[in-house]
Amino acid sequence: MRAARLGDVEIRMKKKRRVVLALVIVLVIEVALGSLVGAALAQKPPLLPEKDVAALANELSGETAKRNLEGIARFHRQRGSHGFHEAAELVAERLRAYGLSDVAILQFPADGKIFYGTQRSRPAWDVEVGELGEIFANEECKRAQKKYAEEHPDSSGYSCGLAGVEQRSIASYEAEPVVLAEDSESADVTADLVDVGEGTKESDYAGKDVKGKIVLVSAQPGAVQDLAVGKFGATGIVSYAQNQKTAWWGEDENLIRWGHLETFSPNKTFAFMVSLKTARGFKERLAHGEEILLHAVVKAGQHPGNYEVVTATIPGADPKLKDEEIAFSCHLDHQRPGANDNASGCVTILEVARTLQKLINEGQLARPARTIRFIFPPEIEGTITLLNAKPEFAKHMKAVVHMDMVGGGPETKAVFHVTRGPMSLPSFVHDVAWAFAEWVNEESYKFAATGKAEYPLVAPEGGKEPLRAEYSAYTMGSDHDVYQDSSFGIPAIYLNDWPDRYIHTNFDTAANIDPTKLKRAAFIGAASGYFLARFGPADLQTVLSLLEQDSLRIAERIKSQRRQVNECDGGELQRFQQGYIRPLAWSVSRFDVAINITTAALARMGQNIDRNSEGMCAYLMAGDSIAEVYRRNPSVKGPLAVFGYDYFSEHAKAAGVATPRLLSYEGLWGSDEEYAYETLNFVDGSRSALDVGHAVSAEYGPVPVEMVVEYLKALEKIGVVEEAK
Repeated sequence: MRAARLGDVEIRMKKKRRVVLALVIVLVIEVALGSLVGAALAQKPPLLPEKDVAALANELSGETAKRNLEGIARFHRQRGSHGFHEAAELVAERLRAYGLSDVAILQFPADGKIFYGTQRSRPAWDVEVGELGEIFANEECKRAQKKYAEEHPDSSGYSCGLAGVEQRSIASYEAEPVVLAEDSESADVTADLVDVGEGTKESDYAGKDVKGKIVLVSAQPGAVQDLAVGKFGATGIVSYAQNQKTAWWGEDENLIRWGHLETFSPNKTFAFMVSLKTARGFKERLAHGEEILLHAVVKAGQHPGNYEVVTATIPGADPKLKDEEIAFSCHLDHQRPGANDNASGCVTILEVARTLQKLINEGQLARPARTIRFIFPPEIEGTITLLNAKPEFAKHMKAVVHMDMVGGGPETKAVFHVTRGPMSLPSFVHDVAWAFAEWVNEESYKFAATGKAEYPLVAPEGGKEPLRAEYSAYTMGSDHDVYQDSSFGIPAIYLNDWPDRYIHTNFDTAANIDPTKLKRAAFIGAASGYFLARFGPADLQTVLSLLEQDSLRIAERIKSQRRQVNECDGGELQRFQQGYIRPLAWSVSRFDVAINITTAALARMGQNIDRNSEGMCAYLMAGDSIAEVYRRNPSVKGPLAVFGYDYFSEHAKAAGVATPRLLSYEGLWGSDEEYAYETLNFVDGSRSALDVGHAVSAEYGPVPVEMVVEYLKALEKIGVVEEAK
């Protein structure tokens, strides 16, 4: 029995050993397969050594950026104001604390008379008081009035005097600065409110006596002030202008939008901004014949001041290249709180500055060959001022990473964009930015979908959603327009959110900012800027590979655009896109890199377009073959659509030039502003007017050549361009 039992035990042990061995084999296979799958799924970071990417990913902090954002968002940061100066001092203090070099707040006089290129300097604007209230009889007075009316039916009424009235606050600058429109002037007015609808047409005022009254309008104050105040004698404005139109337009009736009066209008006045809810209440009461008496007290106005621009550097290491600069830019000005627009961009480049300086100091990153500069100006006008007043800045800049709205969380409905430059300025720098953004897309999606990723780039206090950045065509609206204007020609990476349901309103608060989004935007910007600052001959082939991929995207874009076009005239679109390839490839020469771009590489890029564009039909509308060649006047620097001042219309009016039709033209993929911007940019002393027409048609959709010619002739008459002999 014992021997039998021992035999049974031995058999059972052998079986167990076989099972264990089988399990071990399965486990080894699973681990091996898992490693292979993991290796297959793992996406190596682009362009930079992985140790550099890891250092950036580990050090960048969305929380640090958001803490700085909460500080900046406390200030009402209008150009030249006390609030802007306080925000500038905060940024400069942080830059010094982070150990950056050459920290300074540059000042440039702004008095309404001085010009910086195409920008007429706007005087500073400050506010002491801004209060709007409604005056009405108190309950005791109302009872007395009612009794008097019953006893004296033929009387005109009974006044309670000052003791019988009360004032209910409608808007207070101290509590919420956004309620007072920018460039409002001092006033102490008690007047009736009159509803004039939109307020932008003379017909809106028909049959309404607004002289000495306050008008209620749905348009921006600046769009009505010359008509309401200048022509019809109104004493002030209450506006409920809504935000830019998106899918969420008008949904939240509690939003109060940032308002603007025209800086240089001769019809000085004040304007208060109210919510749609408040306006609807006013409109309903007025429609029922009720009188609404308002009391406005404003102590504010323009005064000579300064544009202030904060700047600092991380000096480059190469004696031959350290004068070349890669700049990080944002715009520091905005209404309070202005969290996403644009405290987010400013604190993100501030976080890039902290991170790069720290990692370089610690030896985790090599000091780059080129200098890295950080710039915090007022939007557009500050950048035009800087590049005109300090031309050495423009001379040294090789590329810019510009951030304007990069922190919007899910509540803002924001979509994050890496925006390409205009087709008038082909550059590989946009492909560099997209390479990093695409990688962040992949890593962040992998983490969101599986809970695992090598580089999730998630902030502890932030969200875990994937980034889903979009590589978008050129759009205008921030300082990147200035850098990439042909008078400066500096390629700019533009990182931005759009749409954003709370832009320019009192709800653009720090609570809606996601630290994870800030960290990811900071990574894309830091990696792109650092790569460009160290870019050298060893990186050339990698960049050319990116450009080959870009040529495939161009080909796909041609195919997509071709389907939208009905007019055919011989292939201008394809020829333009092929002509775009060579300057795109040669854009690396801007960096003083010893380059060797082979004919074969260029041929492959061209073939990518040829293969994907066969049988295409071009879409330039018919026009005469105009041979005139223009060049830009080098003394007029900056885009013509600037901030608070219209260079073209002011000079055209003085020269008796009618408004060109191009300035109201809508194309397939662009509108008047884009057509005008790129028409001027394509003027280079070698393209004919017809060539310029072909180029803008290829970029934004078909436009009659005669419209382009008309605009160029108008520019010639006001001295912006001249005919090249």
